[in-house]
Amino acid sequence: MLELYNTLTRKQEPFKPLKGKKVGLYSCGPTSYNYPHIGNYRAYVFVDLLKRYLLYNSFKVKHVMNITDVDDKTIRDSQKEGIGLKEFTARYEKAFFEDLKSLNILPADNYPKATEYIREMVAITQALMKKGLAYKGEDGSIYYNIRKFRDYGRLANIDLNKLRAGASGRVKKDEYEKDNIQDFALWKAYDKADGNVFWETPVGKGRPGWHIECSAMSIKNLGKTFDIHCGGIDLIFPHHQNEIAQSEGWTGKKFVNYWLHNEWLLVNGQKMSKSLGNFYTLRDMLAKGFPAVAVRYLLLSTHYRQQLNFTFEGIDAAKASVERLNELIRKLQDIKGSSKSGVLIRKEITAAEAAFEKAMDDDLNTSEALAAVFELVKSINQHIGNSSIDKKSAEEALKFLEKVDSVLGVMNFSREEKLPEGLMKLIDEREKLRKSGNFAAADKIRSQLREKGIQLDDTPEGVRWKRL
Repeated sequence: MLELYNTLTRKQEPFKPLKGKKVGLYSCGPTSYNYPHIGNYRAYVFVDLLKRYLLYNSFKVKHVMNITDVDDKTIRDSQKEGIGLKEFTARYEKAFFEDLKSLNILPADNYPKATEYIREMVAITQALMKKGLAYKGEDGSIYYNIRKFRDYGRLANIDLNKLRAGASGRVKKDEYEKDNIQDFALWKAYDKADGNVFWETPVGKGRPGWHIECSAMSIKNLGKTFDIHCGGIDLIFPHHQNEIAQSEGWTGKKFVNYWLHNEWLLVNGQKMSKSLGNFYTLRDMLAKGFPAVAVRYLLLSTHYRQQLNFTFEGIDAAKASVERLNELIRKLQDIKGSSKSGVLIRKEITAAEAAFEKAMDDDLNTSEALAAVFELVKSINQHIGNSSIDKKSAEEALKFLEKVDSVLGVMNFSREEKLPEGLMKLIDEREKLRKSGNFAAADKIRSQLREKGIQLDDTPEGVRWKRL
């Protein structure tokens, strides 16, 4: 049975959805003010892995991922460029969806934008004011009174009573440090710095605070209580803590049953971030010659709750692992004939599948799951080397790889990749020389192809090539 580590309870728990096999899943999406870096994409790959494994287990998942298209940063940077907010954010939204496709991330069912949910945010704000949980400050902004919410700090493991001496005052910024425990803005009164970004509403002229955006979008699409909310650990406080306070303060019901958070991607021991300038975008990695699938593999190869230190040696290893999987797929696709080893291979596949599922059921332990897959890869390669695998067993092995790849999303089962015509002619010429006994000339062509990044393997089924 699938078990997940719940940040709210600080323990691993069996996963039981609210409604049978239906799962409501919300994940915090991008803020459209810059190109996401691969540290950001660790969160999106993690959510994709979770969703894929839920689907693997026959759950029906409704996935909602928000787009933050209005906040402090989008307003600030659009004004720096001197262009409208909508035009500015559209650029980065387009790039984000291109990256999701490159990383083979399944699309969400809905991508709500903050600017499309102003009415819902205003309604929540009004309800919180009516309940005495929110108030209008001297600046005209509306703030949430955290002292009125009994469990404030539980998700972030903060004892509000111990910090009460330093908790007076209000904070209008969207993001702030963990030691800045203050009332936060639900609705921000118009400021000249906002330019033409404002809405005229019953709670005043202005714009929403960042935190209330997610409450409005998630509840509108998934209901007042839903199953899973995901995000990076940097969102636990203040963002997710504030989501809980305003959502539960409004509805009087539990907001989310399972909170899942992924750890940071590090560079030289520091969090990869735009503020530190130590980041790489997916476009940077592609420009350096690394395929997007290698980035995906790297991001999912370590357990999502463990910090992952980014190195170019690591991305090289990820690329090699993907190539090893794809090389086996091509070998299996080429196998013909029969053998007596089928029963043994079927036992190995069954054992590998059980080990894969056991690891994934253990809070999505991908490192153990991948170990199970590669143990089978090693064994099958030995069977192929001994010419002791038949077509039926090869098809069963391929079926297993397709099944686990419905979760991993890193393998290529297509037979359509072709080399340039000139390289194919060299391979054909070498085959003719080899068959005629002119091995010296054949080896010379083999070396030429290797210099061009193509390795040849002579198998009982004929010559096979792979990229180095």
